[in-house]
Amino acid sequence: MRIWAIGVAFAATFGLVGLAHAAPPRAAPACAALTAQALPHAAVTSASDAPAGQLTACKIDVTAKPSTDSNIRIEIWIPEGAAWNGRYVQFGNGGFAGQISSKRLEAAAALGYAVAMTDDGHQSLDGTDARWAVGHPQKVIDFGWRALKETTDTAKALIRVYEGATPKYAYFQGCSDGGREALMEAQRFPDDFDGIVAGAPAYNFSGLLTLAVNDVQALAQTQSFLDADALKTLEAGALATCGGQKYITDPAACRFDPAILACPRGEWLAGCLTPGEVASAQAIYIGLGKGKIYPGNSPGAEAEPGAWVTWITGPAPDQLDQAMIFKFATGFWGGFVFGDANFDIMRLNVDGVRKAVAAVAKTVDATDPDLSRFRKHGGKLIQYHGWNDPAIPAKGSIVYYEDVSAKLHDVDGFYRLYMIPGMLHCGGGPGPSGVDWLTTLRDWVEKSQAPDGLVATAVAPGQPPAPGGATQRLCPYPKRSADGDRCV
Repeated sequence: MRIWAIGVAFAATFGLVGLAHAAPPRAAPACAALTAQALPHAAVTSASDAPAGQLTACKIDVTAKPSTDSNIRIEIWIPEGAAWNGRYVQFGNGGFAGQISSKRLEAAAALGYAVAMTDDGHQSLDGTDARWAVGHPQKVIDFGWRALKETTDTAKALIRVYEGATPKYAYFQGCSDGGREALMEAQRFPDDFDGIVAGAPAYNFSGLLTLAVNDVQALAQTQSFLDADALKTLEAGALATCGGQKYITDPAACRFDPAILACPRGEWLAGCLTPGEVASAQAIYIGLGKGKIYPGNSPGAEAEPGAWVTWITGPAPDQLDQAMIFKFATGFWGGFVFGDANFDIMRLNVDGVRKAVAAVAKTVDATDPDLSRFRKHGGKLIQYHGWNDPAIPAKGSIVYYEDVSAKLHDVDGFYRLYMIPGMLHCGGGPGPSGVDWLTTLRDWVEKSQAPDGLVATAVAPGQPPAPGGATQRLCPYPKRSADGDRCV
């Protein structure tokens, strides 16, 4: 769960040529006049013209208070007049949210999109800090789903006033917690968006942060910490076992047991693992299972920059609390569940927490597999996940996809999942992972061009690869290989 889920850069997503929305002629209200616009339990706090690339956009700040304890900040950018391409895009947040990325909104507005984003109902400079949730159940609801709906309805209402027309198409895009939000939109508000991109979704929020406690507790056992040398040993062993060079190209077929790297009995040598290290690595790979809570991490990129040291282990045994999963787990269990900002996750019994977390899970989890209303609406959903994501184990996305498939049977007409070998959390890693997801989604929604084999590059989405640059072809799950431009 990256603090700021990056998702796909907008800088390369469609120019403005031929995309202007044919709004009916009218006398457009001045941007500043929107401060007087009446909204349900919300108020426009500022509205002014702002530069967005070569365009001018109306930048609007809104505060929504659907409950007496709500304080939802919303930011909206609307290109002026004919510069608007007739489309609305809403971005998801990341981590525990608390901020809005104005730069991201500005970049999208510069390409002609009306765009919006919310801080999810609280203000914080630290996306792992959940002290705002202690004693504030309404703010947890705002974070879970209500701020999303407030943003959608408010943005569409102000677009209608300012542009004199409703968006022809509406899209949602998010990664990490933003991916959870994306699936929440499809489940709770199936008529709000025509297309949704859900990247590395933390959809089973409560299960994921139970898994985090399990992993941290395993690493804290005597002689079980995985230091930098152990992580290098694990990565090298996984690559050798599963036929990888820089990364494992077929992770679904990989069967790696760290026990093969165990040191000879009674010896502790370079390039092998102690019994404690083997045990903690096995715990992290196994996870808590589909039938229990959450699947474990996939092998092959343990020692990569931004991987396990950042997310799972921290830099040293006495610095486990610096690992991102430790911070998020502490925030969730202390702030969301037990109302104690000083809660010690080391004393949590992961086998007995389901009852304690049930009420919060109903608010923040996006696990409902019944997407029938979204399908009936005509919506299209693209989900993607890096196989080597150290923050949100990739197999969780497979679990959700298979749950939806079991519920609705043939989902290929509206739902595609892409699992990306060698990709870390929302991007990066040794495997090429750059895909222009929004363009792919737009082609599906607007041109009925369903995605099949896609090419991921090692550069920013939409930019031409450098000569000789690495690429890999991605097939929608569960397809495993490609034949030309089509997967088989």
